[in-house]
Amino acid sequence: MASETRNESRDELPSPVANMEKHNSQDRQTVTPFSKVGSLSNMPCITRVTIKEFTNGFASDIDPENKDKAFKLEVIPAVLASQNLTLKAIYSRTLSSAQTLLTTYTNITLYSSDSGSGHTYHDLLLRPDIHAVILALPILTQPEFIEAALAAGKHVLSEKPIAQDVARAEKLIEYSKSEKVKGGATWAVAENFRFLESFEFAKQEIGKLGRVLGFRVKVFGNVKPGGEIFWCVYLYLSFSSPFSYYTALCLTPKKRKTNQLYLETAWRKKPEYQGGFLLDGGVHFVAGTRLLLGEEAKPTSLTAYTTLLQEHLPPVDTVDSVWQTASGISGTFSVSFGTTLSGSEYTVACEKGSVTIVKSKVTVRLGEENQDNVSSTEFKDEGSGVKQEVAAWAESLVDKSPNPKQSPEQALGDLEILEKMLRSGESQAQAQSLKYQV
Repeated sequence: MASETRNESRDELPSPVANMEKHNSQDRQTVTPFSKVGSLSNMPCITRVTIKEFTNGFASDIDPENKDKAFKLEVIPAVLASQNLTLKAIYSRTLSSAQTLLTTYTNITLYSSDSGSGHTYHDLLLRPDIHAVILALPILTQPEFIEAALAAGKHVLSEKPIAQDVARAEKLIEYSKSEKVKGGATWAVAENFRFLESFEFAKQEIGKLGRVLGFRVKVFGNVKPGGEIFWCVYLYLSFSSPFSYYTALCLTPKKRKTNQLYLETAWRKKPEYQGGFLLDGGVHFVAGTRLLLGEEAKPTSLTAYTTLLQEHLPPVDTVDSVWQTASGISGTFSVSFGTTLSGSEYTVACEKGSVTIVKSKVTVRLGEENQDNVSSTEFKDEGSGVKQEVAAWAESLVDKSPNPKQSPEQALGDLEILEKMLRSGESQAQAQSLKYQV
């Protein structure tokens, strides 16, 4: 999808749900129920992936002239990491953007919104040999595509955040459990921070140190205007099999003055959803923090101040918050996309010591922080967690058992905290209660 299409209003977008429900009423599709799929090898999947390289949640530079490198950073590794995934085809809003990759990847079938009947997203969902979908769309667009896939009987892995706000997320969850979903199709939400080895290891170490006493989270960066962006519209994957499954992949580069990803899409420059970058990127940091705190110290209420430090990052780019937890302790959560400070740190203090994550390095301290009883473990090869989350989802399909880390309810918990911090910031730090923490 070319970036210039990102500023389309919701009313101008196609209505895949209406299309699918109309088609379903005509009984033109045969669906393989989830419970009857015998193995991963006969379950193709569909996905749209945004090309980006994360360093602790921030976008890093990608050479605009090296499309192969851009794909290899995230998309291709996630596919090739599993022996059961094969790249087969390309779908995009425009055929020209879909054709971008043909010089590199051959034997790929193209789908696009401007290719006419038989080659649209709707047509792809009608294929009886496509059973699962991974979607990573702009925040306001994604929910209707999730619903369309579920209505077509396709299993879904959708990119975070779950929706633009809690109200829309609630409706999505209700839809996913309704009779409108065909063939027992399931829905999972991708959050790569929950699959980072550094966070998983840190959580285990926290569990060894007794009761949580407090925590501090600091994530700082400076997203500058005039970035350079890569977009991949839909990446359709298929699980390896002797059948001819269709998959899709698209990359559309837009050159800008500097080497930053993300900013120069219209829907991010002038977001029509709450929080701007704080919602789009900050949900990662909330997910990571919730993972570390665990069940006993899950947040129950919060207060926050928010502000806009850089005018090109509306509506707000900075939040400083205090979270109260179920165990009675509190901690701080500070994130800014518009400051001259840089770096990130997640620290959890426990009765017997503390655990800190800085980038991919986990430091475990026994006793008080000023005591020299420290051990460090670095996870240099953990990447962004995208490969791990895709692999986990595939395994959940094989096992016929959803991964709890990818449940819509977990994603709703992340979104609720972001939304409540924004509401608190709008009301000069008025306390906000939480009800969706699992």
